[in-house]
Amino acid sequence: MKKSLFLLPLALMACSHESVKQDNSSLTQEEQAGIEAISVEALTKHVKTLASDKFEGRGPGTRGEELTVDYLIKAFKDAGLKPGNGDNYTQAVPLTSVEAVNKPSLTIQSQSGQDITLDYAKQQVIWTRHQTDSVSIDDSELVFVGYGIYAPEQNWNDYANIDVTGKTVVMLVNDPGYATQDEALFNGNSMTYYGRWDYKYDEAARQGAAAAIIIHDTKPAAYPWSTVASSWTGPQFDMVRQNKGDDLALVEGWVTKDTAQKLFNQSGLDLEDMYAAAQTRGFKAIPMNLSASATIKNKVEQLNSQNVVAMIEGTESPDEVFIYMAHWDHLGMDPNLPGDNIYNGALDNATGTGGLIELAKAYANLPEPPKRSVVFMAVTAEEQGLLGSAYYAAHPVFPLEKTVAGLNMDGLNNFGPTHDVTVVGYGMSELDDYLAQNAKNQGRVLRPDSMPQNGYYYRSDHFELAKYGVPMLYPNNGINHKEKGESYGRQKEAEYTAEHYHAPSDEYNQSWDLNGAVEDLRLYFLTGLDIINSNDWPAWNEGTEFKEIRDKQLNNTH
Repeated sequence: MKKSLFLLPLALMACSHESVKQDNSSLTQEEQAGIEAISVEALTKHVKTLASDKFEGRGPGTRGEELTVDYLIKAFKDAGLKPGNGDNYTQAVPLTSVEAVNKPSLTIQSQSGQDITLDYAKQQVIWTRHQTDSVSIDDSELVFVGYGIYAPEQNWNDYANIDVTGKTVVMLVNDPGYATQDEALFNGNSMTYYGRWDYKYDEAARQGAAAAIIIHDTKPAAYPWSTVASSWTGPQFDMVRQNKGDDLALVEGWVTKDTAQKLFNQSGLDLEDMYAAAQTRGFKAIPMNLSASATIKNKVEQLNSQNVVAMIEGTESPDEVFIYMAHWDHLGMDPNLPGDNIYNGALDNATGTGGLIELAKAYANLPEPPKRSVVFMAVTAEEQGLLGSAYYAAHPVFPLEKTVAGLNMDGLNNFGPTHDVTVVGYGMSELDDYLAQNAKNQGRVLRPDSMPQNGYYYRSDHFELAKYGVPMLYPNNGINHKEKGESYGRQKEAEYTAEHYHAPSDEYNQSWDLNGAVEDLRLYFLTGLDIINSNDWPAWNEGTEFKEIRDKQLNNTH
């Protein structure tokens, strides 16, 4: 997951590794054939291989990518799947890598002439998306712009009555609804896209800012400073931009909350007072009487990464497709990190990638091919901003108006079976109904995302297709462990976030119990099969931001 996490329970515990047992009495012969192809043993082998040191953290454009793509193609071929992109199992994704090679410092000057130089990785992390050898800002005025949001439909404009052209904007993470817990403000506790860091940087650029700095705050960000330091240092990938990123701010970055407090004190402002002021409609941006200077020297490289695409062609409506997807990439290696410097990405997302292979096997094991086509897509560069899925959405192999729906897997359950299934974005589409019925048949129930304030629906690859109107389901494992209960699951959520998310310690452990993952994969198989073997076109529910796009899309083609 991209610099943002899906809080999935992680358990490093001794437990039974017996194969999943399921009551198959209510299943058809076809359904039984599919679920029997999904096994704990095979999934474990995939995860152990993909997350091994040999694969070097599966960084795009590296030897780890070559090994991963070869592994996926072989697995899909062995299962009997056809290439998904004409005669090819891959779709080339052109990328640009921009790496700050000078560990750039950020210097803050006050009107009294006192300078503060902020240490890279400890107090700040800055970078640029300009695809050029170097960028600089010099004596750029700091302006506090609250949450950095311009949302006309919310009657909210943090940039009202101020010109930030050439200035450095400083802003808070998340959005005012989360801060106030006021359900009438934005989406209340549930983060909107306005709360996401990528929106904030892009809006700052639209407003003409030279630099955009977000104040890190662990709770509203949903990840610790260590995640910022590991995720935004080293090579940063982006699409190949024809204008080299000239429409973006020169400098983007984060500062720690403690550092921000010192800067606000130096400017004669109190950070907590600014938090309170920023939560009110009508907030007006505040000049900080400070200025910023920085120089970033880059190593810029062009590369082609790969999405891997395989398919089973439908018998009745082969032009209508259902997509299962997962991202194969992780953070690669950091040669500057002492000790273990491989980000193996076992949970994130060797589990989802292995699960994709198992689902392909399930469909290939059907006595007869399904009515509609099924596409299995492992996308690249999710960790760098959902780039592989964004490229696919902009250059689809299968027309989006003919894409019935899809399901994304970003991390699978590794701590054992649960009574429930979490749905990120619960209530957004009719896909929930299909999932709920099949979960009921397993003796399980759906539950909404327990932390909607973290905006997870906007943080993984399904979002890029949803933006284009395609209904996308994003289920995660449940929390209520069948033996140890709900408190255990919540404990493991916090443990994973604090200790393993985007860290070298996200490695396969022999004590993992993947029985819960297999139970979930079988659920995903049965849910997809219901839609694939029907004539249904599941819709977005009223009030979701993607419904109008989809309705227009289908009205133009059906």
